Amino acid sequence: MSKLKQLAGDTVLYGLGSIVPRALNFLLLPLQTKNMFTPAEYGVVTNLFAWAAFLNIVFLFGMETAFFRFASKPEADQKKIFHLTITCVLLVSLPISISLILFSSSVAAYAGIGNHPEFVTWLTILLLMDAIVAIPFARLRIQRRPFLFATAKISNVLIVLALNYYFLKLNYNPEIGVGYVFLANLIANSLYLFFFIRSLAAWRPTFDAKLTPQLLRYAYPVMLTGIAGMINEMGSRISMEYLLPKDYPGDKSANDATGILGVAYKFAVLMNLAVQSFRFAAEPFFFSQASDKNSPELFARVNHFFVITCCFLLLTIGVNLDLLKSLTGEAFYEGLFLVPTLLLSYLLLGVYYNVSVWFKLTDKTYYGTWITVGGALITIIANVVLVPYWGYAGSAYASVLCYLFMLIVCYLAGQLHYPIPYRIGVDVSYIVVTMGLVILINSLRWENILITSLVNNFCVAAWLLMVYLRERKELINAFRSGN
Repeated sequence: MSKLKQLAGDTVLYGLGSIVPRALNFLLLPLQTKNMFTPAEYGVVTNLFAWAAFLNIVFLFGMETAFFRFASKPEADQKKIFHLTITCVLLVSLPISISLILFSSSVAAYAGIGNHPEFVTWLTILLLMDAIVAIPFARLRIQRRPFLFATAKISNVLIVLALNYYFLKLNYNPEIGVGYVFLANLIANSLYLFFFIRSLAAWRPTFDAKLTPQLLRYAYPVMLTGIAGMINEMGSRISMEYLLPKDYPGDKSANDATGILGVAYKFAVLMNLAVQSFRFAAEPFFFSQASDKNSPELFARVNHFFVITCCFLLLTIGVNLDLLKSLTGEAFYEGLFLVPTLLLSYLLLGVYYNVSVWFKLTDKTYYGTWITVGGALITIIANVVLVPYWGYAGSAYASVLCYLFMLIVCYLAGQLHYPIPYRIGVDVSYIVVTMGLVILINSLRWENILITSLVNNFCVAAWLLMVYLRERKELINAFRSGN
């Protein structure tokens, strides 16, 4: 089987562990937003999960990527590195968790949920459990066991879905309200501990005078990169409280705007799921192919077909927003025009992940830190400038500017240290043409939603035919060459 087919197959299987759960997660949208939570209440959920995303990066301390790097080396003792990385994760996450729980009342007051310090406790325990099982999940990936990975992820979301239905429809208590969202995730994620019971039971606290410092030196720039990246990803949702003008049209509060933007992100996350599924498969793939003399050409080819796949998703989702409306309440409709912009931002992020392979393979992860910090600064500045004028739409535009900056800088630096012959002209043309088509098609309105859907998806089919005619020779050569 060719290397491209191997990567595609693993991506599909990891996609089952990411896309299928999130597809099931979409069933939560009507459950939570139709006659249940207002935009302001949903904004609380969005805001707290945004803060949780930051803490998740700190809890892991870059150890997931460090595990891949050190466990992929030919001379590596994978079992020992498994014990070492979990030990490092616990040394970081346990003290923070204990502190957050002890001061949950103060943290809750700062987060604007002073009456519910238990929400902080639930989220903290949830994050701690996620940190503990992150390395066992990483070991499944390096062992190329995507089926088990997918089974665990899908089972988790089915439980979350069932618990949300039970709490919100059968056993709802207004005093808890949005807290049920956190409680459902806490209960479901605790079951991961049972899934990995054998691996975790075999774990022993481990320290190695030589390896532990090497792991930490490699990991902490990854952690800093993750924090900066999370500012790019979640900062706009958190900043709404501070940047949204008081006289914003429609008298929307910061929580209203955050909730509406959060639902737009829910639809755009379909692109992010494809990106993350690819990333799960690509990280071990890139490390395993690094020693091959033809790897630069292979990496360029991988990125090319990745761009084409993401452009297809951008076009398909971007022109079918009218169909997606049925999944959410009317109060959230007004923000859906931002979905194509957010899809584009995730596409650029995915290409950045591809292009960033150079500093991971050359052990120069500090470049990733500086690039992502630069992106974070772009995010902050763009939000400060754009949100007062365009409201939550400004945050979406800021995301595009951030990831475009990171992509360009990373590509230019990479060509100096680890040249890869990316097909810049062709790949950029695919992105520009696809985004232009989305804007053009959405500007044409038909009275009948059925006609609109037929015309829009005919355009998608025509785009696919164009891509096939252009790429068929490349695909044939790829499969014949085994690359």
